[in-house]
Parts: sequence; structure tokens; C-alpha cells
Amino acid sequence: MQVSRRVLLGGAAAAAAFGVSGLARAAVKQAADLPKIALPPAITAAERLERLAKARALMQQAGIGAIIVESGPSLDYFTGVQWWRSERLTGAVIPAQGDPIIVTPFFERPSVSESLSVPAEVRTWNEDEEPLKLVADFLRERGAANAPVGFEETNRFFILDRLQQQLPGVRIVSANPVVRGCRMIKSPAELALMHAAADIMAASLRYAGERTRAGMVPADVDAMIAAAHKRFGSAYDGGLILIGESSAYPHGSHKPQVVKRGEVVLMDCTSSVHGYQADITRTFVFGGNANAEQRKVWDQVHRGQQIAMAAAKVGAPAGSVDDAVRRTYESWGYGPGYKLPGTSHRTGHGIGMEVHEPVNLVHGETTPLAPGMCFSNEPGIYIPGKFGVRIEDCFHITEAGPKFFTQPPPSIDRPFD
Repeated sequence: MQVSRRVLLGGAAAAAAFGVSGLARAAVKQAADLPKIALPPAITAAERLERLAKARALMQQAGIGAIIVESGPSLDYFTGVQWWRSERLTGAVIPAQGDPIIVTPFFERPSVSESLSVPAEVRTWNEDEEPLKLVADFLRERGAANAPVGFEETNRFFILDRLQQQLPGVRIVSANPVVRGCRMIKSPAELALMHAAADIMAASLRYAGERTRAGMVPADVDAMIAAAHKRFGSAYDGGLILIGESSAYPHGSHKPQVVKRGEVVLMDCTSSVHGYQADITRTFVFGGNANAEQRKVWDQVHRGQQIAMAAAKVGAPAGSVDDAVRRTYESWGYGPGYKLPGTSHRTGHGIGMEVHEPVNLVHGETTPLAPGMCFSNEPGIYIPGKFGVRIEDCFHITEAGPKFFTQPPPSIDRPFD
């Protein structure tokens, strides 16, 4: 599930910066004593070269002369350049033949070049110059000006608009066959990083969940999770801590929330290792004495995860996973469809360098599942005015079928096992 992304401090700094109560301060400090978790190496330059080779092959198959990728995860994916988006263009032009170029402001060249890990010429522009002229000139040089130019799906409109001014008549097409064709299929190195991120996320949720106390507020629980992440060595990207009725609303409520005995506590958080994400949710009843309705819904969501895994077969349309879960939920009286009480969101989303990536496990999605694809599995059930339950673990598709990065907990009485 998507969460608000933010960076939190660990240890005593977290308690000071976010007003953590005395109920959580000891647990925040004690996280410094947790054992370290070994991390896999980051993606190598050699792997990025393989990605560029695959991108060129896909461009040639699709009849695309070049693709344009601006700052963001895809730029990092292909070139190693880690940069933010602003009104000043920094991006890559990757041709179907030969090495790419990086286009960036003149004064940013030293900083941008630091993370560049593939052979690429860095072409710079000054503040009174048009960066899209550099792109147009390069396309002409490579003989790609008369071929379709692929745009990465998150590129902003001003790039398209100003390229058309510099290269009248240019034909713009979607770069999805290339970018999605590469990024959706994870390599063994990518899967190892996602596995490490998932292990750390699960361990951090366990640490905080087992130390949650009556009277705590969401910031207390969040600080304990952040402190564990700091010790484990991953980046904590933030999370949702939903207590009581707030858990009935997938992205929560701004109403005050306090942990009380017998109340549902839902923790949905993300973390990353060398840029690769984990997204895990755990739901438990504080005090351990779940009532009959809480226990029933938790068991149903747990069953929903199993149904999703059984449906996630190689070659099956991604949307069929959501359909399988929803059919069962409707037979239990939820819905129909995305109506409440029931599951108002998709069963899962793609995940990798971003918490949410194409494609989704949602009704109507026809993309066939293939080995190397990665998804969340989170068929939550929400009862407005009462509570909600979401259990979320991510998985990847193998030739033999789907495989979890982390195993879902077995029962509401053992929510972190």
C-alpha cells in the first residue's frame, strides 16, 4: 500500500525530533543494540551495461530510434545517475545504436558525473540555452531524428513540448515497451536487494510491534520502526500507523489515535536497500485478546493472500489475481467489487526501485505474469466505522510460480512470526 514517504531519524534523535513520548524512548534507544543485518552489494556497472544492451534490442524490435528518460528511478536504473527533478532538465537520451548521452546544466556536471556508471558523454547547457536543442542535435547525429522517439511514461510535458519546437515533426511514442520491458523483470541481484529490504522491514515491524504499549500514539510506534532501520542499515521511507477505527480507512485518518487494549493496530511501512524497496503491513490487536469479529476478518485476509498466490501463475493476466480474491470475498458477503465493507483497493502493485511500479494486480489488467516480476500481496478488508485488517507481503514470480520475500504471519495471535 502506498504510504507517505519521509526520512526519519533513528535513536535518541528520533525521540527528540518527533516528540516521542517516554513510553517509546527506551525502545528507541535500545534499538542500537540490535544485531546488524548483512546487505547485498549495490547494482554493478556491468549489470547496467546489460540493461542498456537489452534496451537497445527492445528499441530495435519496436522500431524506436531512441528513448528519453529524465531524472528519477529509470535514469538511475540505466545509467546510475541519481538526481532529482526540477525545472532544469537532467536526463538521458538512449539511442538504439551506440552509447547514451546525459544532458544536464553546466554547473551540475561534476555532481551528476559522480554517480554515472556507464559510458556516456555528458552534454551541458547554460542557463540562457535550450537543453532540448542538445537532445535534438544528438538525435540528428545518430540518425534517429526521423524515427519514433520513445518517452518514458513519467516524463513531464515541457520536455515533449520543447523537443517538438526543436525538432518539428518528431514522432513521439511510448517508451513502455523498452522501459517496462527492462524494469519489470528483476535480475537475481535486484531480487537479492529486495529480499534484504524485506527482511529488514519485517524485523523492524516485529521490533516495534512487540514493544507497543498502551497510551502510545502513532509517532511512538513510527520512531521505534525508524530506530530499528537505522541500526539495520537500510533507508526507512516512512509508514502508516493506524489505530482503532483509523485502520478501517486504507490511508488512515487525521483524528487522534492512542493504543488501547483490544484495539487494532495496523503498521504499513516501506524501506529500501541500495534503492530497492520493501512494502510490508502487519495488523494485530493490542493486548492479544482479539474479539470474534477481529479474528474472523484477520483470518479472511490471511486466506485472501493465499488465494492471490494460488492465482499468480506464469502467463496468467495480472488482473486475474485480483479477480480470484474478489470472487471469494464476495462469496463471504463483502463488496461487490470494490465497495465497502470489503476491499476498496487493488490486491497488489508492482514494486522494485519504486514502491509502486507497473503493473498492478487489479481488475482488467491484461499483462501476463512472467518470471522476475515483483508485486505486493495485500487484499485488506475494511469495515467503515469499526476497523480494518491488512496483511501485506511482497513476492516475485519464478518459473515454478510465485515466491514470497517474507512469509505472512500464521495467525492473529502470532502477528510477527
